[in-house]
Amino acid sequence: MEKGRRLPEWLKMQRASGENYSRVKHLVTENHLNTICTSGNCPNIGECWNAGTATFMILGNICTRACKFCATATGKPLPPDPEEPLRLAESIKALRLKHCVVTSVDRDDLHDKGSSFWAETVRTIKKVNPHTTIETLIPDFDGKEENMQRVIDEGPDVISHNIETVRRLTPLIRTRAKYDTSLNVLKYVSKQGVRTKSGFMLGLGESEDEIIQTIHDLLKSGCTILTLGQYLQPDFKHMKPLSYTPPDKFEEYRKISLAAGFEFAECHPLVRSSFHAEKHVLAR
Repeated sequence: MEKGRRLPEWLKMQRASGENYSRVKHLVTENHLNTICTSGNCPNIGECWNAGTATFMILGNICTRACKFCATATGKPLPPDPEEPLRLAESIKALRLKHCVVTSVDRDDLHDKGSSFWAETVRTIKKVNPHTTIETLIPDFDGKEENMQRVIDEGPDVISHNIETVRRLTPLIRTRAKYDTSLNVLKYVSKQGVRTKSGFMLGLGESEDEIIQTIHDLLKSGCTILTLGQYLQPDFKHMKPLSYTPPDKFEEYRKISLAAGFEFAECHPLVRSSFHAEKHVLAR
């Protein structure tokens, strides 16, 4: 956050400490795993890790893209680690998770954008944890259907892909990713009968009309679960928020989303895509 700028009262976060927090941190470190909680500077790390949950990030911690809102490191990634799926599956077992969320960096350097590794990871998690439900927060895989299908074929309970922002702002804050590509990913996944989820951030300069339009675009894509949160600047190198939306306005967007037809809408300044994700599996 830029120096000297105070956040609104409603953006205060739970302190990242506690017995469960320490347990999750130790397990992640011991098993050489990555989480978007740390790589993305998530504001909910205290609450989630204290609850014994984390969003695991596969395929390393270096992304091939450099989106202006994201704190994940950008550069040339290392080759995929063939032992990572089993380490992750065993960690999920050790945490006794009933539900897990898995995401990844973008791997544009790989011929299949990492989709085969994704499939192996989901397969291994299910083998080791047959009673654990799984949400996969996937990249756009360059919009290639065969890449998406590899993940779909492994049967995750929810497939999520974030559109991140409104159409007009997409070229300004996302590299390589396109608004319509993200919508097409969601359309393809939902047509396969998989529960589909997406989310975007407020505070980047979008208008209210654009917010409503994005909500309807996601709904038309077949998306049934929506997350809406406040953008926070992860460090001085990234974009500054242009506005802070208060909780009552987020509540208004939640009601609009449900009235439009979403089965579930998680809308609050501190919401991130995997916040309270265990509830989204049960959304009807």
